[in-house]
Amino acid sequence: MALIDTVMATVHLVVGGLWTGSVLFFALAVLPTARSGDIRANSFESIISRLTMGSRIGALLMFVTGGHLAGTRYTVGTLFGSGRGHLVLTMLALWLVLTALVEIAQSRAKDGLERKKVRTPAENAAPLYLGAALVAVLLLVNAGLLLN
Repeated sequence: MALIDTVMATVHLVVGGLWTGSVLFFALAVLPTARSGDIRANSFESIISRLTMGSRIGALLMFVTGGHLAGTRYTVGTLFGSGRGHLVLTMLALWLVLTALVEIAQSRAKDGLERKKVRTPAENAAPLYLGAALVAVLLLVNAGLLLN
């Protein structure tokens, strides 16, 4: 394996872990605090902005590194015709869903935050952020299956 392949795989794993971990932390720690109103609107908005920016950067890096890894490890035939290839394609679909969920949830939450409300925006965005957390877990399971 060339050095570039090692670098791409390392960046892919680190970014994937950080991205899924940040979504899980937000959904399981920050969101419940916001839903109970125990966080200031400015702080909640700042955390949402950072999560969204991290998600965008993560999506870009995952696309670049994952594209490199798929391009060097798979052919079109093995991507569409093997179990491992199907796992890679499933991972791509899950990354797209995760990105979309975080983006849409951020939009829902920001609506009420402009009026310095916290509970209502958190409640409005909660199903999407919780869905994103579920997708993050599915991504980690999928990654574990690919490691075998």
